[in-house]
Formats: sequence, C-alpha cells, structure tokens
Amino acid sequence: KKKKKKKKKKKNETNGGGNQVRVQTCPPTVPVAHLFPNGNFPSGEIQEYKDENVFRTTSEEMRERERLQADLLEDVRQASEVHRQVRSYIQKEVAKPGVPMIEMCEKLEDGVRKLIGENGLEAGIAFPTGCSLNHIAAHWTPNSGDKTVLQYDDVMKLDFGTQIKGRIIDCAFTVAFNPKYDELLKAVKEATNTGIQESGIDVRLCDVGDAIQEVMESYEVELDGKTYQVKCCRNLNGHSIAPYQIHAGKSVPIVRGGEATKMEEGEFFAIETFGSTGRGYVREDLECSHYMKNFDVGHIPLRLPRAKHLLATIDRNFGTLAFCRRYLDRLGVEKYLMALRNLCDAGIVQPYPPLCDVKGSYVAQYEHTIYLRPTCKEVLTRGDDY
Repeated sequence: KKKKKKKKKKKNETNGGGNQVRVQTCPPTVPVAHLFPNGNFPSGEIQEYKDENVFRTTSEEMRERERLQADLLEDVRQASEVHRQVRSYIQKEVAKPGVPMIEMCEKLEDGVRKLIGENGLEAGIAFPTGCSLNHIAAHWTPNSGDKTVLQYDDVMKLDFGTQIKGRIIDCAFTVAFNPKYDELLKAVKEATNTGIQESGIDVRLCDVGDAIQEVMESYEVELDGKTYQVKCCRNLNGHSIAPYQIHAGKSVPIVRGGEATKMEEGEFFAIETFGSTGRGYVREDLECSHYMKNFDVGHIPLRLPRAKHLLATIDRNFGTLAFCRRYLDRLGVEKYLMALRNLCDAGIVQPYPPLCDVKGSYVAQYEHTIYLRPTCKEVLTRGDDY
C-alpha cells in the first residue's frame, strides 16, 4: 500500500484577531487589503491639538463625530499603507545609482497598482510619479523614450500619490546617495515636521509658513567648499486636498507673509516644504509631462475629433486626477500631442511643466498628508523612514 503523502500545511500565523497574517512579497504584489482582511488599517502618527482645541481630545461629541467617519478613515489609512509599502521597496531595492528613471517609475507605479487593487477611478494612482532631479523642484517625470539615469551625485525628489474613492494621499521624500547633501535633507525634513506640528484646527496658514521658514533657513550646507544658506522655495506651497482634487483651494505657504485663512476641522492637507541652495524661487522650464483636467470646467464644444476622443479617454481613466504622457502611451493612445495641445488651448486640460530653480542648484522636498480629525490631527503617511 502506497503511503499517502501528507500535504504540507501552509504556515499562516494568526494575529490575535484570528486574522491570517500574510506578508508582503518583494517586489510588492499582495494587495494591502489582503494583508489586513478585517479592514482595520494601521493608523498614522497621532498629534494632539493645542491651546483652545485641547478639549477635543476627550470630548464625547467629537468622538461621536469621528465614529460617523470611520469608513473614510479606513480608506485613507489603506491608501497611506500602500504608499509606505511601495516607497519602502523603492528605497531598499530600486532607487540606486545607475537605474534608468523610467524603469524606477514603472516599478513604483506597478507596485501601487497591485497593492491598492487598481480599479478605474475607484482606486489607483493619484498623480504621476514625480522624480525631479537636482535644480528641478517638482513636476518632472520621464516621457517615453527618455534615457535619464539616476546618478550618485543626484538629489531626487520622489513624489507619488495613491487614492481610494478619490481620497488622495500625497507624500514625498528626497533620495541622495552622497552624504554631502545630508544637511540639506535634514533642513527640509525638519521644516516639514515643523509645519505638521504647527498645523491644526483654527490655525492661520500664514503662521505655519512663518514657522517653516524659521526652521529651514537656520540650516547651512557646504558643497564643494562653498557654504549655502538653505532657502525655502517661496513660490511653492502645501495645499488642501478634496475628493479627486489634489489642490483644493487653500495654500499652505512655506515662507512668512501668507494669508490669514484658517485650517478647519475635517480638512486634509499636504504639508510639503522645499529647500534650495539656489535662489529659492522656481520657474516653469523643460518639456512638459504632467497634465490635469480642470476641476471646474463645464462642457466646452470641441471641433477636432481627435481632441474629443482624447478627452473621452481622459474622463474615463483619470477624471480630474493628474496624468502624464506615459500613462496615455500605456493605454495605447497614439499620436495624441496635437489633440492634447488642443485641450490645453481650450482650457479643458492644464499643463504642469517642471518647476525649476537655477541650474547648478539643489532642491530637496519632504511631504506628508495630514487629516484634521475632530479629536486629533493624524499624520496619515508617517512611516519609520520619515
């Protein structure tokens, strides 16, 4: 009699709640929802409110308000966990000198699509992967055919976003291999953390900018024998975020002298700061890769059939979320540049060219998404890394 081979049981530890624990693969492919089957995703960093809002921490009324938003909180926490896991993989395995920028972006975007369980406009990538180098501060991603390769002496801002049901998570960090840039990165990281600490319900936006600038400009960086004071890029800002709207109307300045508008309960903010060894002022330059349909645009009649067709593709795949040329290429759209220009000229789509400081300078960026909950402030995207 043949002995029946015993089937090996798959090892699946449980984590108390009877949840089977699955671990993430490398490269990451397991949807985050499968890693937390009970639907309770890790919370971000909790910071308590100060001054006249201290009462919120223990207020029963505020807690009740919060219970009504439980689903929203789990959505943004899930999108944040996707961001953490994907960026961890990119930092450890992919962002190395010698990697082609396109390859890095595709691995990152592939990870987001799998981990978030991409599903049309319901869940997926929130905007193109910014991987702006050196004096380019923001809005650069390679177009198809770009041959740029990451170098040891580069300072790269990796800015990418995830979204579930239009709730956008916007979070960024800086990659630099050469330790000579350490002080620059430290300045910007601390400035961003200061902005987060200062933020809160009823806080004036100008006060956040004031605090950020003070910290940022207290730093100096020495590069190749020359000392630079780290400057805030004064015409770049953090911003409020609304469903399917990355820039929702409120700007969080990173220098003093901003508006006295206040932050309010229930708002999401991307708190981001940019520190530069250059002029601390950016201008649009270089070939455009980023585009976004205007949020408030009504129906505008179009004559060109190709433009109509492209707009239908944009509406179907991106809605009012930002996209880049590579995303159109991936969908198999061909010869679209003329139609895209037509949509831009008609005011339906807005181009967002790269934003650059002076050539030869270096810009660093750190960014987190925060949620002003009724009882506390949650730094949704906080991780072990930053």
